[in-house]
Amino acid sequence: MTVPQRRLGELEVSALGLGTLGMSDLYGPADEQESIATLHAAFDAGITLVDTGDFYGSGHNELLIGRALAGRRREDVVLSVKFGARRGPDGSFLAAGYDVSPAAVLDRLAYTLRRLGTDYVDIYRPSRFNPEIPVEDTIGALLELQTAGYIRAIGLSEAGAETVRRAAAVAPINDLQIEYSLLSRGPERAVMPVLRELGIGLTAYGVLSRGLLSGHWDAGRRLTAGDFRAISPRFQGDNLTANLRLVEALRGVAERLGATTAQVAIAWVAAQGDDVVPLVGARTRDRLGESLGASGLILDADTLREIETAVPAGAASGARYPARAMADLDSER
Repeated sequence: MTVPQRRLGELEVSALGLGTLGMSDLYGPADEQESIATLHAAFDAGITLVDTGDFYGSGHNELLIGRALAGRRREDVVLSVKFGARRGPDGSFLAAGYDVSPAAVLDRLAYTLRRLGTDYVDIYRPSRFNPEIPVEDTIGALLELQTAGYIRAIGLSEAGAETVRRAAAVAPINDLQIEYSLLSRGPERAVMPVLRELGIGLTAYGVLSRGLLSGHWDAGRRLTAGDFRAISPRFQGDNLTANLRLVEALRGVAERLGATTAQVAIAWVAAQGDDVVPLVGARTRDRLGESLGASGLILDADTLREIETAVPAGAASGARYPARAMADLDSER
């Protein structure tokens, strides 16, 4: 199977991207060899967009991707990298806020380039904005890196509509990465209209709501230490019970289509516009293979209505992050 291509801002990328956080962090143990094999399988299937962050596994994820890229043509892969989050030696996220200062922009990219084994990044983006650091300062520093050839394009992450406008007034913005799924419809209200007005693409992460919409989750699943879902509101108690009812309704649609629940959830995101590229967080070749099946799934207008009846906008129970993390989201202010 070859994944079709799609425009993401000014770049041509695969219509399905690979998010790699789970290969290093926050979702339980991962096998490095299987992770690299999954990356290779993604490349071979035509996935060109690979998303990471310098704080994923405190640098481990970038090193992993660098190993997977060895021997491959660099120009065949579009690397999207986030920066800004700060972590302690125990892996904890520091509460002091995100460092997206101009000095940090330069410093963090230097380490990213070394870990990835490349001399440029295709899309570089602050993972969150810090209210104490003007958006204009951060984007100005990124523009200098772009002019110098160290990055091809500037991206944003979890930015609200006003911040998108402020950033775009300083430099061309390629795309906004934001959580967007059947259970997270917030971007539709104010952010997506601004993106389309300005010609900015949308990279959707969390398209399976961290596994909730995969069709593989059940209420009795035991989580390992450090798994983010142990503190995620949507996976707790009555919230989980209510959300799994929505998944069962979606499963009914998938069965009629001869597809899996995950494939329908991914295809729904992809169907929201040619300017939207879903990221799938597959950690194994099996899960990647299932996700790739979404590329060939065409949802007509009647099916889209059926899906939205099964999982209506606003039906999710629980916030998408714990309260402390929600406070860091410019997109939610």
